[in-house]
Amino acid sequence: MPDAVSGAAPVATNTATTTVDRGDQMGKDTFLRLLVAQMKFQDPSNPADTNQMMSQTATFTQVEKLQEIAKQNASMLALQRSSSAGAMVGQTVTYTDDSGAAATGVVSSVRLGSDKVEAVATVDGRQVPLGRITHVGKA
Repeated sequence: MPDAVSGAAPVATNTATTTVDRGDQMGKDTFLRLLVAQMKFQDPSNPADTNQMMSQTATFTQVEKLQEIAKQNASMLALQRSSSAGAMVGQTVTYTDDSGAAATGVVSSVRLGSDKVEAVATVDGRQVPLGRITHVGKA
């Protein structure tokens, strides 16, 4: 929310995370192969419960859709981070320097980070991690 006095809005920084594929999780292809094998080798005199099969398939579909949503959210977060970083250029910021003291300067550029590298703003020629910026205002 904008500050009534200075017209500045606080900027929160979030680090995007990625998902890690675990070896103990079943993938889509593995699930489908197991389902086909189960149907192929079932006993004709004692067929598998179709309700249970449908339930498993529906659960798998839900998980697949949730994974798609998570990927879309990650893309939206990256776009939002890029937009926020671009809006900081030319703004006066207050940040905490290496000694812990508050310092102020004008942002000339912002380098977006990755999962392993924090985003950094260039403030009056100094490299300042975005996490150290405490206030953003008009230049």
